[in-house]
Amino acid sequence: MAKKPKTVFVCQECGYESPKWMGQCICGAWSSMVEEKVVEITQNDVRRRGSGLSGKSTNRGGRPSQLKNVGSANRKRLDTGIGELNRVLGHGMVKGSLTLISGEPGIGKSTLIIQAAENIARKYGPVLYVSGEESEEQIKMRADRVCGEIKNLNNREDAENISDNLFVLAETNMENIMAVCETVKPEFLIVDSIQTMYTQDLDSAPGSVSQVRACGNILMQIGKSESIPIFIVAHVTKSGELAGPKIVEHLVDCVLNFAGERDHEIRILRAFKNRFGTTSEIGAFRMAEEGLIEIENLSGSFLENADESTEGSVITAVYEGSRPVFLEIQALVTPANVGFARRTAVGIDNQRLSMILAVLEKKQGINLLNQDVYVNVVGGIKPDSTSVDLGVALAVYSSMRGKAPAKRTAAIGEVGLTGDLRSVSSAEKIAAEALRLGYERIIMPLKNAKAVKASSDKDKGKILGAKNLHEAVRFFAE
Repeated sequence: MAKKPKTVFVCQECGYESPKWMGQCICGAWSSMVEEKVVEITQNDVRRRGSGLSGKSTNRGGRPSQLKNVGSANRKRLDTGIGELNRVLGHGMVKGSLTLISGEPGIGKSTLIIQAAENIARKYGPVLYVSGEESEEQIKMRADRVCGEIKNLNNREDAENISDNLFVLAETNMENIMAVCETVKPEFLIVDSIQTMYTQDLDSAPGSVSQVRACGNILMQIGKSESIPIFIVAHVTKSGELAGPKIVEHLVDCVLNFAGERDHEIRILRAFKNRFGTTSEIGAFRMAEEGLIEIENLSGSFLENADESTEGSVITAVYEGSRPVFLEIQALVTPANVGFARRTAVGIDNQRLSMILAVLEKKQGINLLNQDVYVNVVGGIKPDSTSVDLGVALAVYSSMRGKAPAKRTAAIGEVGLTGDLRSVSSAEKIAAEALRLGYERIIMPLKNAKAVKASSDKDKGKILGAKNLHEAVRFFAE
């Protein structure tokens, strides 16, 4: 049976509570007492969430506050010591935040986390690394390989020893983890992985929907009540999606995905959800023997042969967060031998490729019915933006006609079904970066080109605005 609410009288001026009505409050205010009904809530109610990041919650519920009188919570961020990780998180980790990180096995999740843990342990204090999959010895072996001062990565003999503030615990019982947290009082907590954890309050096996949900709630309580940033590692399914109930993604403050191709050393970190920052930023790393190394010039990593003009190769760009990223689109068009023509795309959505090929056939008069078409984004990155459409179309045209651009050319723009080029966001910043990199021509939608030329009179002749795909092909072939 639910408890009946009790009545209290609260002063609207100072917040003083009284079991009975008072004409004058102790603060001196007259007629400021207002009757309120509150329900007592037990302190050990594990289902209840604390009030914000401060963790200062009472045992009463049902009392709203005026938003204008609510003080801002402490949003102090911790520097992870890894610039690309800070960029994706929104300039560092917020205290009390829960971050879920996922990725395929062996992609480098644990390597990234142990490097961040070492940096935070050196700068802020105790860090607790809880592992339910690896032994303490295995974690120590990885730490010996990848930890130490970043400046000493090229000379492991001079690297400092692992910080005394970095603690490791091989445990899967949440009650034991809570007890250790009370003893260590960590500034940063890592749980690897949530699918291996269980609470003794439930009889189901670790990894089940109920266990994952319950353990997620317990970790949320630890983080919110003690203002501890927590990293939770999660498994992924064969399709690359997060395993387990969707409630965990809604529960956490930030969802990160670490991706990359096994035959490439580049790793990309993306935020699919971030309550304290943007989801448009990406972090770039290079997997090396000594761990993950940040890539500051991401475009340079993808453009190995940018100075050479080759048929079937076009440079395009996408704007990720606060920086443009230039990519090389390669296409190969060859006669089909038997059966239906093949359409193969790596890094580009197959349906998007089919649409672009249909527009080329209809508006440009290119017959691709009996031609195999292969398209690849060099470097293993998978751009989500439609600004690469024009680059794909020009690469296919270049391979089909056997023509390479006479000048260093970059192309951006979204191809519509009517053959028109639709404008893309941040074209001005992409054009400025392309000119800085030495490109002699930038083909873009006409609307974007007018905006770029209006903002700067310099290098106007290098900005070519195309109204449709036909004009873009003409500029490319000149």
